[in-house]
Amino acid sequence: MNRILLLEDDTSLIDGLQYALEKNGFSPDIATTTAQAREFLSSDTAYALLLLDVTLPDGTGFDICTRVRQKDSRIPIIFLTASDEEVNIIRGLDSGGDDYITKPFKLGELLSRIRALLRRASLSPQDETSLLRCGDLSIDFIQSRASLKNEVLDLTAAEYRLLSLLVRNANQVVPRSRILDELWDSGGSFVDDNTLSVYIRRLREKVETDPSHPVHLSTVRGFGYQWNEVKS
Repeated sequence: MNRILLLEDDTSLIDGLQYALEKNGFSPDIATTTAQAREFLSSDTAYALLLLDVTLPDGTGFDICTRVRQKDSRIPIIFLTASDEEVNIIRGLDSGGDDYITKPFKLGELLSRIRALLRRASLSPQDETSLLRCGDLSIDFIQSRASLKNEVLDLTAAEYRLLSLLVRNANQVVPRSRILDELWDSGGSFVDDNTLSVYIRRLREKVETDPSHPVHLSTVRGFGYQWNEVKS
């Protein structure tokens, strides 16, 4: 079974989550403090995914995420947050999170996102050409790294996947529905409209000289987004 670390201090929520995860073939380890989470992560257990509450008695899920990413771990991470405020979304992205879900949520919604992340994580680098060049940008799928004008971009896992999808379809409009379908869950039915906009804006801040006047990543209103090939 896929082993999952659940960091959550709400006992009423833990019971329902544990039952749902086990019923769907997952084996959860439960931590109610960041200290307990660190103990689990320091063991030899190989986790397929982390579910991290944001606010804990002795810290935050952001702290745990940052700690995991410092070890260059690509384990999928979902934040469980009581607020859908943009500042929390951005902080989660900056700390290396892959997705977030706002409480209260439906268990089917959470399970859908878990399966989507595990499905993407199971794709091996050999499934794609090892190196993709598009104008002044290149993506190394083996190293999961992107470079613009020979400078390595500091991207979160979610930003890297979004950029990869857009560049693979360079000079073509990628519909919002397809982005949501491939990067979040089937049909994007559980994704807030605001989420993708936040990801796009954060990505522009890293790839554009002037994010307010994008050259690489353009919006095609009413349809989606397009990566434009720009040569150095």
